[in-house]
Amino acid sequence: MKIVLATCNAGKIAELRRILTGFDIVGLEEFPAIGEIAETGVTFEENALIKAHAVAQGSGLPAVADDSGLCVDVLNGMPGVFSARWAGRHGDDRANLELLLAQVSDVPSDKLTAYFACAAALALPSGESRVVEGTLPGGLVRTPRGSGGFGYDPIFVPEGESRTTAELTPEEKDAISHRGRAFRALAPIVRDLLAS
Repeated sequence: MKIVLATCNAGKIAELRRILTGFDIVGLEEFPAIGEIAETGVTFEENALIKAHAVAQGSGLPAVADDSGLCVDVLNGMPGVFSARWAGRHGDDRANLELLLAQVSDVPSDKLTAYFACAAALALPSGESRVVEGTLPGGLVRTPRGSGGFGYDPIFVPEGESRTTAELTPEEKDAISHRGRAFRALAPIVRDLLAS
């Protein structure tokens, strides 16, 4: 069964292929006519559903989408849904990370608690949909470490870990990540809905 993941992000596509085994996961590069989907929601759930519905309608196939981000407690949960464009331009990981670190530069290290949040949605061409959420609590470090992952991974240390998520192996990260938790919760829903 082919499922379209509503992204062109190779990292996310590889991650979902590792988690949702047994399905043919393809990205938006196979459906260039769908184009850019505006994330106009103000919550992770809204944005995930917007993208999943748009891709299911545009492709005629079941679609999975997620919206995720870093929520920093001292910033009242921001950057949140604006994580990918925190510095102004979508997907500029380095600028986003540097801006965030500058914004919390005067905050004591023990107050740099944060969590990654992810909403994962499945939408069918019929309009039926489901959404689940996953979180990963932890904290921030001031100096980026590690070369794995993407986004804010080099400055985020999961609760109970001493390494950043960028220092974890892909398998270690998948086992605990917010996206991994959300997609693992979505997997049985995908199987049930597609079986019926």
